[in-house]
Amino acid sequence: MRSIVLAVAALAFLGTVDAASAGCLTGAAVGAVAGHMAGHGKMGAAAGCAVGHHNAKKKG
Repeated sequence: MRSIVLAVAALAFLGTVDAASAGCLTGAAVGAVAGHMAGHGKMGAAAGCAVGHHNAKKKG
């Protein structure tokens, strides 16, 4: 959990991340936390990345 938060915080400071990648990263972080609560952290991260990437592409 702590490593996910640190990774997201580190990537937030990078200004070169495009919207689709940022959507994937934030979606993966949220999905990993939700999946961890249900006992499926990796599956939650993968699904969150896919949904975040899709939503970022749809908006922009």
